[in-house]
Amino acid sequence: MKLGLGTVQFGLDYGITNAAGRTSEVEVGRILRLAANNGIRVLDTAAGYGESETVLGRTLPARHPFAIVTKTPARRKEENGDAYAERVKATFRRSLARMGQKKIYGLLAHHAEDLLSAQGEILMQVLLELRRQGFVEKVGVSIYNAAQIDTILARYPVQLVQLPVSVLDQRLIDSGHLARLRRAGIEVHARSVFLQGLLLMTPDAIPPYFSAIRDHLGRYLAYLESLALTPMEAALGFVHGLPEVDHVVFGVNTATQLQEILAVQIKQVDTRSMARFALSDPAMLDPSRWPLDPRLTPNLLKN
Repeated sequence: MKLGLGTVQFGLDYGITNAAGRTSEVEVGRILRLAANNGIRVLDTAAGYGESETVLGRTLPARHPFAIVTKTPARRKEENGDAYAERVKATFRRSLARMGQKKIYGLLAHHAEDLLSAQGEILMQVLLELRRQGFVEKVGVSIYNAAQIDTILARYPVQLVQLPVSVLDQRLIDSGHLARLRRAGIEVHARSVFLQGLLLMTPDAIPPYFSAIRDHLGRYLAYLESLALTPMEAALGFVHGLPEVDHVVFGVNTATQLQEILAVQIKQVDTRSMARFALSDPAMLDPSRWPLDPRLTPNLLKN
């Protein structure tokens, strides 16, 4: 399984299991060295991830093995298409400068709604222009649901899609959309495989917001125990069993956390046996819908 490193923790306080806050630059350097030395090749960031791109620019060596993926800013309601296009270009130029890169691997529309809006064609043309100019290798979109995939594939030549999938969130598996992306030759980066650490928590540590699924998670953990699987082994093994997924993107706050993930022996998990643990309620599955709560991540990002 190919692992990719998310970097939102490098620029913001992020994650329901993150009690330490934003990762220090010294620790970011340790994380990047460990990742590079262990075959991780994708770095996922965004202009909206606080200081993440700037921190990467200060900590990445001039020669590094990473394929960097960043994302566009959200369109403002009052912006017309031309103004938004210019801001996307300017933001991308700043992203390259912050990271000290002449070109990167991927550029995604951070919010699928921007591609689905009346200004979507203009945004797509900007992405394609940057690709033609050689600044990015692949263009695409970060999505949340099947309807977004259907509409975007019908309109645009995307090459890379980032999407949520986990033991709890099997919606795009069940709907056949993961398979559809595979048939179309589109590269898939899976995110939220741990649901910000929710899948790694013990039931008594689950924040109150998730009380409705506390018993469900308890049954899931009991099932893992019967299989002699740890929650991390199960979460990674489940996604590893999906042939449509090219990279699994996850975030860490420390090099120790990354080392723990790298040390996991990926075991084949029967995805069919996990179907019983799938949920359908977006309020539980989509971090962008989680409430503003001291024990939850701030509702500032859709990723």
